[in-house]
Amino acid sequence: MSSTIHIVRDYPQPPATVWRAVTDPDLVPRWTATGAGGRPEGFAPTVGTGFRFVAKPKPGWNGVVDCVVLEVSEPSLLRYSWTDGDGGDTTVVAYRLEPHAGGTRFTYDHTGFTGVGGLFMAKLLGNVRRKMLTVGLPAVLAGLD
Repeated sequence: MSSTIHIVRDYPQPPATVWRAVTDPDLVPRWTATGAGGRPEGFAPTVGTGFRFVAKPKPGWNGVVDCVVLEVSEPSLLRYSWTDGDGGDTTVVAYRLEPHAGGTRFTYDHTGFTGVGGLFMAKLLGNVRRKMLTVGLPAVLAGLD
């Protein structure tokens, strides 16, 4: 049993602006604040870069996600591994940006969840990511116009 998070959103801003919002370490916490508020520590959009998302710990989670940048093609693709700081499976997150209708189509995929625990995690994270991409990211993008 494998689960995936797949979200597609269209934004009126050009790909370069959306790219900046999703890769600038100072901007990322502004749109992730509608979720767990993770801030990237040590992030650079360079293949091989290890970094962490650090958020406020919650019961059952230490608030840390360990990541490694796997693929970058600015301003259209960012892929990185995602491993819960408490251990567990390593999954993969991909941001795909493409010009669409005068703005940007942003596709978010988070793959590699396995088993019943993975199904639960994909559902939980999927709900959080939808809110971040529907509420948080548009607010940040509007501020960059």
